[in-house]
Amino acid sequence: MTRTDRPAGALQEAHIPVQAKLAAAWASFMFLYIYVDYLALYKPGIINDILVGVVHEFDTGPTFVALALTLVAIPILMILLSTTLPARVNRATNLVVATLYIPVSVYNAEGESWTYFYFYGLSIGLELLLLAFILRAAWTWPRTIRATAGRDPAQARV
Repeated sequence: MTRTDRPAGALQEAHIPVQAKLAAAWASFMFLYIYVDYLALYKPGIINDILVGVVHEFDTGPTFVALALTLVAIPILMILLSTTLPARVNRATNLVVATLYIPVSVYNAEGESWTYFYFYGLSIGLELLLLAFILRAAWTWPRTIRATAGRDPAQARV
């Protein structure tokens, strides 16, 4: 490795499309979502409750499993949809789904003991930060201005 006497310039900022940012945020959200459920299995008594067919005071059965799959499948699909939907539909879909998942994330702490306050506080806090990022990225999605006669179309982009 050789060293030059030239001072290093500022790091170049790569332009990342909104769609990629949204997909990355949904993927991060899913990692948290899944690992919080996984790590919750280490709490005393959780496995015993599952073995007798109860999860968070709900009876496990076809309805519970279908609803649980739906709650996980929607953010999973948002990873793909964020990269494939047209901009207008993409923006609206991200705004709606992220808004709906705020109460879903907060509900995870319902009925939990203060013993696990840090665990649920941190996990829900991080999920809410990711959802806020998604909402902000979708809300501030860059727009283009229609070019008018006599204006350079390249200058019309905002």
